[in-house]
Amino acid sequence: MDDARAKTLIAAEELTRLLDTKTPVVVLDVLDEAGAAPDDRPKIPGALSVDLATDFSGKPTALSGRRPLPDINELQANARTWGVRGDSVVVVYDNTGGAQASRAWWTLRWAGLDNVRILDGGHAAWAAAGRPSSNHVATRAAQLGDVALTPGHMPTIEADEAAALAKQGKLFDARPRSSYVGDPAKAGTGHIPGAIHAAAGDNIADRKFKSTDDLRARFASLGADASGKIGVYCGSGNSAAHAIAAMTAAGLKPALYVGSWSAWNADSSRPAATGPEPG
Repeated sequence: MDDARAKTLIAAEELTRLLDTKTPVVVLDVLDEAGAAPDDRPKIPGALSVDLATDFSGKPTALSGRRPLPDINELQANARTWGVRGDSVVVVYDNTGGAQASRAWWTLRWAGLDNVRILDGGHAAWAAAGRPSSNHVATRAAQLGDVALTPGHMPTIEADEAAALAKQGKLFDARPRSSYVGDPAKAGTGHIPGAIHAAAGDNIADRKFKSTDDLRARFASLGADASGKIGVYCGSGNSAAHAIAAMTAAGLKPALYVGSWSAWNADSSRPAATGPEPG
């Protein structure tokens, strides 16, 4: 497997091998927010339940967007309750397409944790591999970890830089087509002018990330390459993180506009474009 992909994704078969050989692995079952799914839904045995809203995000403000970056000390405290150490293998997954797990992956990487990977295909891939599931709910590890986290290890951009990248054709909107196109009759819809539509869902085939070659070909066709800065946004940063995971697996190093459309649209001074073209 390509090194960039291997550092980003993990297959159910490899996770099985790690767990069966008693390799210390912290497995996190990620929800967008508490109550988004039944607590006792099927999980990978031993996985800890975590929420993006409370465990991986700061408190939103009027202009921050729905999922601002967390306070690093609070994130570190959370990671320690999950048993994360500096040399831990951390695997994140979800049951809903990978966007939630990808945001958790991105946030932990942003905080300096190197060995964190997304379970390719999520819980569905685990079940399809014939592995058992559990309905047990746990939010804390039996033994605290000692990981030390610091911010800034993944690139980010703010609104002004997103606008500048859009003018260069290097800002990608990872939302579904309908959200990107918007409705001229409805305020608050559309996309950042100049942004190119690149739905995160198009990086998936049969519920897993497409091959590295396919991903590279797709991003090249959209004008993304390693020669300059690339920005990605979505509604609140989850689907954008999923797109960033795909780009990272393909060898690119895109930056996340953390506030995304929820922050851009909250600022009345920011323009919006509607329709299928960047505009």
